[in-house]
Amino acid sequence: MNILKTLMATAAMAAGLTGAALADAKDKIKVGFVYVGPIGDFGWSYEHNEGRLAVEEALGDKVETTYVESVPEGPDAERVIRQMAQSGHDLIFTTSFGYMNPTNKVAAQFPDVKFEHATGFKRETPNVSTYGARFYEGRSVIGHIAGHMTKTNKIGYIASFPIPEVVRGINSAYLAASAVNPDVEFKIIWVSTWFDPGKEADAANALIEQGVDVIMQHTDSPAAMTIAEEKGIFAFGQASDMAQFGPNARLSSIIDDWAPYYIERSQAVLDGTWAEKDTWHGIKEGMVEIGSFSDKIPAEVQASAQAIADGIVAGTVHSFTGPVNKQDGSAWLAEGETADDGTLLGMNFYVEGIDGELPN
Repeated sequence: MNILKTLMATAAMAAGLTGAALADAKDKIKVGFVYVGPIGDFGWSYEHNEGRLAVEEALGDKVETTYVESVPEGPDAERVIRQMAQSGHDLIFTTSFGYMNPTNKVAAQFPDVKFEHATGFKRETPNVSTYGARFYEGRSVIGHIAGHMTKTNKIGYIASFPIPEVVRGINSAYLAASAVNPDVEFKIIWVSTWFDPGKEADAANALIEQGVDVIMQHTDSPAAMTIAEEKGIFAFGQASDMAQFGPNARLSSIIDDWAPYYIERSQAVLDGTWAEKDTWHGIKEGMVEIGSFSDKIPAEVQASAQAIADGIVAGTVHSFTGPVNKQDGSAWLAEGETADDGTLLGMNFYVEGIDGELPN
């Protein structure tokens, strides 16, 4: 009899859990996106919006999506995020680092809404997840190409804000470039913005005046690519391909593909299976893609660049492999040692060989 009671109780519990799961499932969801730039930036926000459109295509009438573009990182972001939460959204993607605190603050006030914050690290409540891409892997590939392609041995880098994501990218690109060209110099200009075509164009011109003949960027507009095309030097697409802005200048690109992640997480809300997590994907998972190689790149360089990408996928290549010292000459990674994710996520130093100081 006791065994029978136990079996009945177990069955009842299972039925209750199934019922709860079904209760969490939804027939239709409303998904919101907050963008730091315009969707016409042809870079960062453009690719996030491509992901939004992919959600609509994949889920059809099971989803309604909305977005607000050009939202500054500050008090206005909190207002926009709260307004979304108040207007019936089931899931909200906030797509810039500076939205981290506003996202967590609003999430605490709306526990039934799911929040996903791009490139951040704070998950203060169970309804907040974080996600980002290992862009530094792509910068190893394009840094390798840049080191081969520069004739002046001067590579320009337009940087946005001195957060770990941007610092990682600079270091990764430099290590890859200097590995094939020990004489290479990085000229870095910090513009303190994600998207400002005027500032980005000014930075590109200033770098060219310093003698650079290859430009990289961690900003969102194709302004630098346009300048590179006008001045007859090389550049790389950032976040999207940007080939149309520099058909002669563009060597390759780092392309962000958010669509699979956005579809997966939206489907999870529909299914009632969404759970808090942190995601950091790269070339292997397809969140970071390498754009096609220009025919201006010699075949052997194309092959060696592809080998780096393939090695990253296979796990035989890591962008940060010792010996590597910090900028001040102090030891960081010993021979064959690779950097752990914790160090990379908090990176706040240049590697040895990069001139200049990080801004505060």
